[in-house]
Amino acid sequence: MKIAVITLAQGRHRHLAAQQRALLRSSRSVDDYVVVAMNDPAVGARVRDPRLPGTVLNVPASGSSLPLASARNAGAQAALERGADLLVFLDVDCLPGPDLVSGYAAAAEQAGGRLLCGPVTYLDPPGPDGYDLLRLQDLDAPHPARPAPEPGSIVPDSNPDLFWSLSFAVTAETWQRIGGFCEDYTGYGGEDTDFARLAGQKGVGLAWVGGSRAYHQWHPTQDPPVQHLADIVRNANLFHERWGTWPMGGWLEGFRRRGLIRGGTGSEPCRLAEPAPQSAQPSSPLQQSMATGIDARAAINNAALRHGSDVTADRLRKE
Repeated sequence: MKIAVITLAQGRHRHLAAQQRALLRSSRSVDDYVVVAMNDPAVGARVRDPRLPGTVLNVPASGSSLPLASARNAGAQAALERGADLLVFLDVDCLPGPDLVSGYAAAAEQAGGRLLCGPVTYLDPPGPDGYDLLRLQDLDAPHPARPAPEPGSIVPDSNPDLFWSLSFAVTAETWQRIGGFCEDYTGYGGEDTDFARLAGQKGVGLAWVGGSRAYHQWHPTQDPPVQHLADIVRNANLFHERWGTWPMGGWLEGFRRRGLIRGGTGSEPCRLAEPAPQSAQPSSPLQQSMATGIDARAAINNAALRHGSDVTADRLRKE
């Protein structure tokens, strides 16, 4: 079985490099590594580790919305043309556990007609030397919103709304049966739930693979993700048109509570509030750091010094 790992990237070069170092420590070697760079020529020029067999694709992006759906499809197509039997999609922020690849390979033999999903642990900020790849398993604490079987266990699941694209695998045959991601989605949000719904239409359910653990590297974010507000509103409306239900319900409710959107319930379309409420503008150093991508820990420390309060990085919600 030839296994290809597919990763999308724009920026996040340190995270991508760490992912590659972790892949090199896998108990089962990767046969192909396809990195899809979205408007980021530096990925091919400086980031890809030559010790990993693979290639870098360049997918253009128009405007500020990343073409996540079309980039995943392009990565899958390239991997299939290069002879892949199993496609492993891994978010650029995710470090693979040592048995992630071998776990997906074993699950493909037992449950190859399903979308294979692995538990993901969200990591705290690393120390000055980064994460210790030899001790990732010591940090194992999978996200509680998803099933997390014990290593060696494979648990079937029929709920497509639990699918996420951080870490999953699919056989070449099953990928072709589903037909890939809907490329009408652009930017962040909804396209992965749509993909799982498409899979369900084709009789393809989920399976949670206990041995395929991944570890999400910390980065600043917001909850709800206001930085992706316009993308989420647009994609939520598209999802509702296609499936008759609203995705990302927690985020939409969070936006409504902040006065950022109207609708997005029942049959009422989701739309941005006009004018944008003052609360949508970053006002504190922490909010500004999240909106601009500046390291949030520095902003938190500065705020603590100014206000004399005990502010720590633990207050950040991880994406």
